[in-house]
Amino acid sequence: GGLEDQAEGREDQPLIQLETAGITDSTLTFSRKMRIIRGCLKYTVPLGLVYFAEYFINQGLFELLYFRHAFLDHSAQYRWYQTIYQGGVFISRSSGACIKIHRIWILTLLQFGNVIFLLADVWYSFVPSLWLIFAVILFEGLLGGAGYVNAFNSITLESEPGDREFAMGAASVADTLGIALSGVVSLPFHDWMCKLN
Repeated sequence: GGLEDQAEGREDQPLIQLETAGITDSTLTFSRKMRIIRGCLKYTVPLGLVYFAEYFINQGLFELLYFRHAFLDHSAQYRWYQTIYQGGVFISRSSGACIKIHRIWILTLLQFGNVIFLLADVWYSFVPSLWLIFAVILFEGLLGGAGYVNAFNSITLESEPGDREFAMGAASVADTLGIALSGVVSLPFHDWMCKLN
C-alpha cells in the first residue's frame, strides 16, 4: 500500500536539499580548482602530517610497545592499544561541535611529540607502567580525531557554497595520503626494529 507508494515516489530525492542546487563540480574551471586546493593547504597539510604520525605509531610502534610483566600478554596489549586509540578518535570526532581548533598544525606538533616519546620508549623502555602508555595512546587518538573533525569543519566554514563539495573532496585526500605514506615508512621501520632485537 500507501507507505510503499510514497517511498517509491521519493527514491530519487536527495536526503538533504542544498542551497547550491545547480552548482556542480564540472562548472569549476581548472584554475578555480587549483585556487581551492591552495586555500585548503593550511588545513590539509597539517591533517596529512597528523595522520602520518598517527599511523606511524599504529603500524610501526604499537607491536613493539610490550610490557613483559604486565597483567596482559603481548597480543592483549596490542588489542587494548587499538581499542583505546579508537576510543580517543571517537571521543574527539564526536566533540567537534563543542571544541573548535583552527590551528591544526598544533595537533601535528603534538602528534609528532607522541611519535618521539613512543619511539624513545621502544628504544630505551623507560616508561614504568602500561597505564602511562594507555594514556599516551588515548591522547594520540584524541589528536587524530580532533585534526580530522576540525580540518573538515574549518574547510566547510571557509569555503564558498559552490566550492565546498570540491574542497571537501580534495581535502579527503590528505588523511589518506598521510596513512599511505606512513605505511611505506613504518612497515620497513618495524621490520628493521625487529631485526635489531
